[in-house]
Amino acid sequence: MATFGSTDDLHGAEFVDTDLRGARFVGADISGVVMRGVQAEGVEIDAPWLFDGENVLLVNGVDVVPLVDAELNRRFPGRADRRATDPEGLATAWDRLEHTWAATLARVDTMPSGTVDVSVAGEWSFAQTLRHLVLATDTWLRKAILGEEQPYHPYGLIDVATADDGFDVTVLAQDAPSYGEVLEARAGRVAMVRDVIAGVTPELLASSRPNPHDPAHPETVLSCLHTLLEEEWEHHRYAVRDLDVIEGSEGA
Repeated sequence: MATFGSTDDLHGAEFVDTDLRGARFVGADISGVVMRGVQAEGVEIDAPWLFDGENVLLVNGVDVVPLVDAELNRRFPGRADRRATDPEGLATAWDRLEHTWAATLARVDTMPSGTVDVSVAGEWSFAQTLRHLVLATDTWLRKAILGEEQPYHPYGLIDVATADDGFDVTVLAQDAPSYGEVLEARAGRVAMVRDVIAGVTPELLASSRPNPHDPAHPETVLSCLHTLLEEEWEHHRYAVRDLDVIEGSEGA
C-alpha cells in the first residue's frame, strides 16, 4: 500500500481512472479538489472546519454544507446555540452543552470497563478527548480571555504533530492520568467556563484579546467563546461516533 506524507507534494495532481478504494486521508488539505464521474459509494468525509465562513461543498451541483449543518443540529440538540452572541444566549448554549456531555458521560459509565481508553481507527480515546478539551479550555479561556501566564493543566492533551511552533509540551503530563483524574480536571474546566459566561457583559464580549496561537491577530472575547463551543461540539461528535463503533463491535 502506497503511503504519502507531508513531504510529498501532490498539489495539483491529477488522478485518472485511479483505484482509490479504501484510501484514507488524515489531516489532508483537499480544498478545491474537483471530482468528475467518480464512484463515491460509502465515502465518509469528516471536515470540522466545514462550517467556517462561506465554505461550499458541492455534491452533484448541490451545496450540502447547510444540509449537513441542519442535520447535525437535529441530531445534537443545543448545537445550534453555539453561535449565540449575547450573555443570555451564551449561558443557555453552555448549559445545554453541559447537559449533553453529562448524558454521554453517563452512557460511558454503563459500558464495559476500559471503554474510555479504547482508540477507534487511531483516533483519540474517550479519556484522551476529555484531556484535549481541558487543553482547549486552557487555551481559549485561561490564556486568551483571562490572560493567565501559566494557563495549562498538566493533564491537557495536544496533538504534538500538529501543535503550534513554540508550544511548550513540557507543561503537560508525560504519563497518562487515571480516568478519575481526567474527570476531575475536566469538571474544573467546565465550571470555569460556566462562571466566566455567567459574568460576561456585551462590552466584555466585544473587547479584544490576542489570538492564543498568533498574538498579532486580535480576537474578541465572543470569538474565543465561539471557538471553545465549536471545539466542544466537534469533539463530542467524534466521541459519540467512536462510542457507537465500540458498542457495535461488542454486539457483533
